[in-house]
This record gives sequence, C-alpha cells and structure tokens, in this order.
Amino acid sequence: MSHTLSAIRGMNDLLPAQSALWQRTESLLRDVFMAYGYAEIRMPVLEPTALFARAIGEVTDIVEKEMYTFADRNGESLTLRPEGTAGCVRAVLEHGLLHHQVQKLFYQGPMFRYERPQKGRYRQFHQWGAEVFGLPGPEIDAELILASARIWRQLGLSDHLRLEINSLGDAESRARYRQQLVDYLRRHIDLLDEDSRRRLEHNPLRILDSKNTQMQEMLAAAPRLLDFIDDASREHFEQLGRYLREAGVEPQVNSRLVRGLDYYNRSVFEWVTEDLGAQGTVCAGGRYDTLVQQLGGPATPAVGLAMGLERLMLLLEVAQGAAEAVQADLMLLGQGEAFMSCALQLAERLRDGLPGLRVLVAMGGGGFKSQFRKADRSGARMAIILGEQELAEGMVGIKYLREDREQLRIAQADLVEHMRTHLAW
Repeated sequence: MSHTLSAIRGMNDLLPAQSALWQRTESLLRDVFMAYGYAEIRMPVLEPTALFARAIGEVTDIVEKEMYTFADRNGESLTLRPEGTAGCVRAVLEHGLLHHQVQKLFYQGPMFRYERPQKGRYRQFHQWGAEVFGLPGPEIDAELILASARIWRQLGLSDHLRLEINSLGDAESRARYRQQLVDYLRRHIDLLDEDSRRRLEHNPLRILDSKNTQMQEMLAAAPRLLDFIDDASREHFEQLGRYLREAGVEPQVNSRLVRGLDYYNRSVFEWVTEDLGAQGTVCAGGRYDTLVQQLGGPATPAVGLAMGLERLMLLLEVAQGAAEAVQADLMLLGQGEAFMSCALQLAERLRDGLPGLRVLVAMGGGGFKSQFRKADRSGARMAIILGEQELAEGMVGIKYLREDREQLRIAQADLVEHMRTHLAW
C-alpha cells in the first residue's frame, strides 16, 4: 500500500502565495536594524547540546521537554537550536568578537521545539533576533525597544501591540524574592496545577507566567519582584522607562513578566497583542549580563530581542487582511515564434534598464483572452502586447490592468525609457 508523503507535524511549508509577505517583512526588518548600526550574523541550526543546557538552564521546559536532541555517528550529543541567543554568544566567543568591542548583531532563521502544534506555535518556527554586547546602560535597552517600535509603525501594527516591561534585578535580589515567592506558593499549594508544582522546586518564577485561569487571582496577590530588586537595577529600570516615554513609547509595567529562560537579568520586555488569542507575545527580550561569562567568556553586558515571524505574519493578516501574491509588474503577451524571440529580448532589456522590475513573458501558448487572464492573476499592473502588427512595425501596445487609462502604442526601442520616465517603480 502506498502512503502519501507529507510534512512532519508542526513543520510547515511556506508556499509562493505566502512568501511575498515574508520577503517584504524580512526586508523591512533588515533595513530597520541596519539603520541602527546592526550587522548580520548567521549561525548553524545544529549546536552541541551542552550549549543550551548551560545557557538556557537544565530545569527549564525547553531543555527538559522541548529540544530536538540526538547523538551523531561519533556519539556526540547535538541539538537543533531552540532559540538564537546561545548560539550567537557561542559564535562571538569562538571568533573573538568581544575583545574591547561593542557588537550589534541581527540574525534570522528556523528554530525547533517539540511542543503541541497550534496556530502561532510550531515545532519548526522562524525567529528574527538582535543582540548587543558590551553596553551596560539602559540607553541600549531603550534603543532596541525603539527599533522594534519603528518596525510596528512601518508595518501598520502600532495599534495592535502594547509594550510590557519588568525588572528581574540581580542574582542576589532574585534569590531573596525566590524564597518569599516559594513560601507564598506553598501556602496555596492546592491551587497550583501540575506544571506549577513541578516548577516550584527548581524554577518558581516561571509560575508567575502561568496562563491557567484558575490560578490568576492567587498569582495577582503574590509578592512583587520589583519590591525586592537591588538599587542599581531599580535605577536602570526607572531610567529605561524615562527614555522610552520621552521618545514617545509608553510602557506598561507588568510585575509578573519573567521570561522563560534562566539567563535574563534586570530589564525584560514583551510586545503583546490581544488579536492572536493565547499566542499573544510577538516580540520579547531583555538583558543577560552574565551569560557570556557563564559560557566561558569575559564578563560582558548584553541585551537582545527575538520576534516570531509566524506570529508576526498572523498579526499582519489580522490587521491588513490576507495580501494577494503579486508575481509581476509587467507581462508580455503575444503568440508564435517571432513573438517569443522578441519578447524574451525585450524582457531582458526591461530588467537591465529597471532593476527590480518583475517581468513575465506569456508562455505555454493560448489565445490573447487566456493570456490576459494569466496577466490579471499574476497581479501585473499592465500588459505589453506584441501582436502581429506590433511585431511588424517594431511597436508595443500598453494596456493598463489596474487603472482606467487609455491604451498606448509606442516603439519597442522606447519602452524602457517610457517606463522609467512615466511610471514609478
């Protein structure tokens, strides 16, 4: 019996109808971060398992339950990266990029976590991340958040996202808080779900982030981490808030925001939306000033963010509606061998003269009626007609497909200049 091959559950194909929006969004992200002085770094999707155990924390959900880990033919334990920060730290250390240098880096690509697939949460998902090494002050935290705010403005999403911030303080203040929180939670042990009881011993701060509706009232009355943080962290957090407000971004303090990874300290933040149901976090990050040293490097202040591209695309669809895929700006129409020879040459001249112009040639035969249907489905703004008369006279017809404008007829030799002069591309 034959079986139809299909993608692994939670690992999805990105089809041509969807990829245009991804390409435009990724291009915008790249342009924004480069405008802030970031440079691209690309890391492998496979890393030694020990990297994530040391960086993320062995008792986190990611390491305990979600990583794709296997032994290679040499018996070395390898893991498909579940996030990007640890690999980025490994890369800058391995290549000596932190020696008396500030590094501002961005990256993108697939990440992998074994969890229950649902809308906005997949086993292979794509992240855009940015990391800064060597700057300890709140001004770089603010700049990173302002860069993300600029992205939302340019994507038309500002009204769909809100910024939440918190401070985790330093290790000592978190330890003091941890004991107070555990004591409080033990007094309400009957209200804790199974996951929270498991976290109580090793990672109690993550309980604050629980989405269990039956625990919300109890968690709302829990001790606040902000009441325990050290003076330096408090000053850092208050200055960050001032920088953001003065720059026109109004943050909301969320004292239960803790993030899911062990390496964070001081300021943490999330951009969240109400439009995607339970998967409401679109972008998140914060400081991780001890991680570089934890992985064997020098003491180095650091801060970063990551945004999930699948969730960002879902939010764009909610805000703007599903975008139609546009394959072409122009489509050359005609019939016969003489048409094809002329059209191929003319299309090359158009691409040479107007870089970035998307030009299709009608191929596969068919009459003009069917070719116009193809041109319309391609999203082309106009059809360039090369009928028998146009070919004989060295002319082209220009028919507008999206505008109510009179059809034109010009010389083939003038087509490139006509497009450059009269049309905005």
